[in-house]
Amino acid sequence: MMRWFVDMGPMPKFDRWTYWEKFDFLAVFWGMFAIGISGIFLWMPEVTARFLPGWIFNVAIIVHSDEALLAAGFIFTVHFFNTHFIPTKFPMDTVIFTGRMQKYKFMEEKSLHYERLLKEGKLEKVRAESPDILTNLLSSGIGILFISLGILVSILIITGLMR
Repeated sequence: MMRWFVDMGPMPKFDRWTYWEKFDFLAVFWGMFAIGISGIFLWMPEVTARFLPGWIFNVAIIVHSDEALLAAGFIFTVHFFNTHFIPTKFPMDTVIFTGRMQKYKFMEEKSLHYERLLKEGKLEKVRAESPDILTNLLSSGIGILFISLGILVSILIITGLMR
């Protein structure tokens, strides 16, 4: 993958899920537990203090704030790069909104999955019609709105940290 990024090797082949998509999913579950448990401790301090020692609050504050910062940093770097800034997906990948991917993109990005479905004779079962123009416009509009909000929030966080 690194060789492909620097244009010194062929594009790697992936099956249904790429490693960064798997990492995205795992990051959500790790973060959910870390920020959720620490958030419950901080949300109900009287209940927490009945069962756990006081130093737990110090740990919970650190875990909660660091996990929130880590999640935001991950979303605005790794996730944004893989879903918006890769040249073949710029300015955004609308698959999340339409649930559909063009055949040429499917063949290029998920080549092992495409070949497996073709070999098993299941390719026609997953084939879907292209979304209509209204769906494409709405998907792009929603995507641009969310990207803009993400960039605005990032700018606000950075300016807040600089004060």
